Amino acid sequence: MRRWFLLVLMPFAALAQESPAPDTLAQRIAACTSCHGERGEGGDNGFNPRLAGKPEGYLHRQLLAFQRGLRHYPIMEHMVAPLTDAYMREIATYFAAQDVPYATHPTPAMSPQAVTRGEQLATKGDPARGIPPCMACHGPQLAGVQPDIPGLVGLPYDYLSAQLGAWRTDTRGTIAPDCMATIVSRLTDSDISAVSAWLASRPVPADAHAAAAGSVAPPLRCGVLGG
Repeated sequence: MRRWFLLVLMPFAALAQESPAPDTLAQRIAACTSCHGERGEGGDNGFNPRLAGKPEGYLHRQLLAFQRGLRHYPIMEHMVAPLTDAYMREIATYFAAQDVPYATHPTPAMSPQAVTRGEQLATKGDPARGIPPCMACHGPQLAGVQPDIPGLVGLPYDYLSAQLGAWRTDTRGTIAPDCMATIVSRLTDSDISAVSAWLASRPVPADAHAAAAGSVAPPLRCGVLGG
């Protein structure tokens, strides 16, 4: 019986020795692409965001935030826990270099008042409440700014509203001074819904690439930007 068992196992053992998993970056980031798409184009559920083309510095910083407990999501925290800084930079470099078409996502119905408010917050802010416009940091096309500010266009409503909510509930943060936490603390629930829906409904510009470094002057002190 033992001899038969060994004979059965031998072909599988030989196959395992002859066909090891390829040691390529694509193989090693399979856990990333299973949720965020093969080239980081984003998942289908509205909560797994696009990574493709985002500034490398931003992507690297988010991996660090999950690893250091500044940003909380159990799956991501588990995934990055054993990674070296060099490995995380390699992952960030890969996704930052991807240039793939943007997916479209459904957006909730908006009242005319919500459309107006969302556009105001994104393009003009609310000076009376100390809320700068999204464009002041994320660029005039809202496509991000090199090397550290992400684009907002092409992101699903569910993801945008969830992340703004995460800053409010202290499940997402960054090094002090955390300018996004400051801004979100001044938004109402209806503001978060309105600006998220307005951003998610915007058509993606033809040249949706992050603007050049230094092309915006952030209106608030931000620790991640050296402020």
